Amino acid sequence: MNNKKRIIILDTETTGINQNALPHINHRIIEIGAVEIIGRRFTGNNFHVYIQPDRIIDPGALKIHGITNDFLLDKPFFKDIADQFLNYIQNSQLVIHNASFDLGFINQELEILNKNIKPINTLCSVVDTLKIARTLFPGKKNTLDALCTRYKIKKSHRNLHSATVDAYLLGKLYLLMTGGQESLFAYNTINNKKTIQPLKKNIKEKKISLKILSPTQKEIDQHEKYLKYMKDHNICLWY
Repeated sequence: MNNKKRIIILDTETTGINQNALPHINHRIIEIGAVEIIGRRFTGNNFHVYIQPDRIIDPGALKIHGITNDFLLDKPFFKDIADQFLNYIQNSQLVIHNASFDLGFINQELEILNKNIKPINTLCSVVDTLKIARTLFPGKKNTLDALCTRYKIKKSHRNLHSATVDAYLLGKLYLLMTGGQESLFAYNTINNKKTIQPLKKNIKEKKISLKILSPTQKEIDQHEKYLKYMKDHNICLWY
């Protein structure tokens, strides 16, 4: 598999949060945030825009993202940023948490443009991290917040939802969920030689004998199921 492929981690904020309404009647996108990953590294080539939805934001949604109607008054409409957005995501794999929600809103905006633009999921391949999380942690809460807590990713700066912040957090989660322990060193708390070298030295000096725990049959079955899922969805990162 090509680890140099272009991955775009995408998140949106909207005027409403009813995820069960298809199409998303009367609700619109108000923010798009996306971060680029190539070779399992954040490149800094990100995309972010606030959008004037031409409608009032629901109080329930306002409590989540804190974006007000007044703040959006001078922001561009989706039609004004559509080409820029489509050019940014082309030739990439989109990674989205609960992809049907964000894709539903984006595709609705494209339909409103009436330019015969194909749905995003036919232009780009899409990986839904919620489906990955449910395979890894069946029966557990798999929201972005819950996963950040489970993977010990700091999110103290995230008092409200923000498309760019959420996309960055999701990017770190995606790398951890698909890359094993290598990502823990590259993207979490240990990220420089000064920290790594003392750790290696201490491990050699203590010569700790580690207890080997064999997996249960249930754990083996779950692991095989996850490997098959990654293979079927073309997200295997090893040969």
